[in-house]
Amino acid sequence: MATIKPTRIPGRWRYGFALDYHTVSSTYLGDDQYGHPIFDTKRSEIGELLYRLKYRTDNSALDVLIDTAVTFLRSWNHGATVIAPVPPSRTSRAQQPVHLIAEALGRQLGIPVTVNAVTRAKETPELKDVYGYEERLRVLEGVHAIDIPAVRGQKVLLVDDLYRSGATMNAITVALYDHGGAADVYALAITRTRSRV
Repeated sequence: MATIKPTRIPGRWRYGFALDYHTVSSTYLGDDQYGHPIFDTKRSEIGELLYRLKYRTDNSALDVLIDTAVTFLRSWNHGATVIAPVPPSRTSRAQQPVHLIAEALGRQLGIPVTVNAVTRAKETPELKDVYGYEERLRVLEGVHAIDIPAVRGQKVLLVDDLYRSGATMNAITVALYDHGGAADVYALAITRTRSRV
């Protein structure tokens, strides 16, 4: 099990947590031959596991990541009745880390997972390229569709791999309450960035 430092994440949900920060430090080393900046990045233990899963397609990181998240979720005692992952922003990946995480959490906790409870109704630019929280909210208006029968009256655990500004999770939470009729929404992010942009 990985060492974590859970922190509350603010949002429209009843309660939300990130298991830890994604990075511990990042030191600028200079630019490569193409003029791109190079950094020496140190990740938290869970941040390194997520990095390996997400960017190196290293599924061996999933077991420790899930054991850690399940231990935390059991201590939190959120009472969720269904798990819904945040739709991935990059749909070209052969495997979607957030889906793998949600499905493994559901298996371990005995909670149904509805991978398509929240889907994208229209495409948007990746939010990492949109700076400003209000601009992100504007871009996210009407983006998410809710599978109403999957969430109506349910206590939804909304799962994401990385919490940056919270704009996406907040937009989805509003849609789950207002359009989906969810009884409650709880949020879990595996890691969070140190800045809100």
